[in-house]
Amino acid sequence: MAVKTDIEIAQEHEMKLIKEIVEDIGLPWDANHIEPYGNYKTKIKARVVRELADRPDGKLILVTAITPTPAGEGKTTTSVGLADGLRKIGKKSMVALREPSLGPVFGIKGGAAGGGYAQVVPMEDINLHFTGDFHAIGAANNLLCAMLDNHIQQGNALGIDAKRITLKRAVDMNDRQLRHIVDGIGGRTQGVPREDGFEITVASEVMAILCLSNHIWELKERLGKMIVAYTFDGTPVTAHDLKAEGAMAALLKDTMKPNLVQTLEYTPALIHGGPFANIAHGCNSIIATKTAMKLADYVVTEAGFAADLGAEKFVDIKCRAAGIKPDACVIVATVRALKYHGGVDKKNLNIENLEALEAGLPNLLRHVDNVKNVYGLPCVVAINAFPTDTQAELKLVQEKCNELGVNAVLSEVWAKGGEGGKALAEEVVRLCDEPNHFSYVYEDEDSVEDKIRKIAHKVYHAKHVFFYPEAKKKADRVRELGLEHLPICMAKTQYSFSDDPKLIGAPDDFVLNVRDLKISAGAGFIVAYTGDIMTMPGLPKVPSAENIDIDDKGQITGLF
Repeated sequence: MAVKTDIEIAQEHEMKLIKEIVEDIGLPWDANHIEPYGNYKTKIKARVVRELADRPDGKLILVTAITPTPAGEGKTTTSVGLADGLRKIGKKSMVALREPSLGPVFGIKGGAAGGGYAQVVPMEDINLHFTGDFHAIGAANNLLCAMLDNHIQQGNALGIDAKRITLKRAVDMNDRQLRHIVDGIGGRTQGVPREDGFEITVASEVMAILCLSNHIWELKERLGKMIVAYTFDGTPVTAHDLKAEGAMAALLKDTMKPNLVQTLEYTPALIHGGPFANIAHGCNSIIATKTAMKLADYVVTEAGFAADLGAEKFVDIKCRAAGIKPDACVIVATVRALKYHGGVDKKNLNIENLEALEAGLPNLLRHVDNVKNVYGLPCVVAINAFPTDTQAELKLVQEKCNELGVNAVLSEVWAKGGEGGKALAEEVVRLCDEPNHFSYVYEDEDSVEDKIRKIAHKVYHAKHVFFYPEAKKKADRVRELGLEHLPICMAKTQYSFSDDPKLIGAPDDFVLNVRDLKISAGAGFIVAYTGDIMTMPGLPKVPSAENIDIDDKGQITGLF
């Protein structure tokens, strides 16, 4: 019997009307609180958070992972299954996730709404456009670009140096052709010729600003602080200088409202914002997380990629901005990925190999050590089960985790939904009552260079950090502008603790190369670019888009 695909499972499921999900979380079904988008999606209005301000916060569970393979290790699937599992054991839970980007959907990973019987639905809508949030973010970003270039065209009263423009245009697609372009050609009326480029929307500072803003007025204030260029004498030019933040905020008015959907088991799910964790801060919006914490006793959220990226940024960027902290952490691991880190070729990952598994386990153990002893959080390892995992392999992972004083729980949510997440849910509930020694990796008053060094040494285990001349120059500029107190957003490959994607496992004798810095004053962090990391991905040789289709009845296939 053929195994059903994720999209087939989702399409066979009968969803509840979104009105029932709204009633489940205790909100009134009226125009003051809810803005429906059809029968199965709705936005929650900003007034809800204000009205619930006096309610106690629910427990917050952060889901992160080991260093992934290109296919990912099932963080979203685990997050959804855990939220369902918490309901199975009688807890009032919600899940708060990021919105999928069209880049990975059409690129290498396919759909990003969970998998198997641990999904959020409507799966096709969530993966394809959803409520239009990403398009609005791209439009706001590109409006600012248009106003910047128009200012130069119309006389350049601010004295902007066209060779020192830091803002890029944005599109939610993997398109390497747009990384570096020349525009404004064709004559005087066509604009001022200059070098330009695109970022994928999830890397746009506008995306980060949306996710880190608590209110519309804060959104507008942060947008105005965006540094878009420098003048000929080196003075920063902001979106406020171009009088752009009002129109940008108007475009983002509805985007600020979190999106409410449901899991296959009818657990309420808030899905809002979607920055990548390798080139941005990798967390869903503060407003969605805070809303969920007021509406549920247990909130499951995720941070992108592994614990050295998304979880570190959740701790050092999101928690700082939101004034929150996790009560427990789940580290997702797969036997397949651990064998990959032990040197097994991708085509042989289904074969039992205890020697390779043991060789790859240091990757997991380092992430566990970081979560426990650097971030100070009680944690559990969730082994995302595959049918090819053997009992001997699972036992070895559990034994090694126990040696570090951490339990490893088998998660079978892909195959069994919430029922397969009950054991994990029980362990998470126990951990939420454990002592919590939450800690940032660095202090606000540390220098830019010292913040980067602390991340590199404490989290990555780098031997040394090398700053390229351009990075040193930008660090000096950060000090001159009085922005040294801002946190760091590391832009680094997701496939290694180092900046070399081929250096798998748990390396510790390497140099982390910081080649450039970018001041994201609106988002409120400094981006540190390491290695060859880029903010516009490209499509693989065989993109997932080749398998996606729609029939004459409107049924979408091949999404995942």
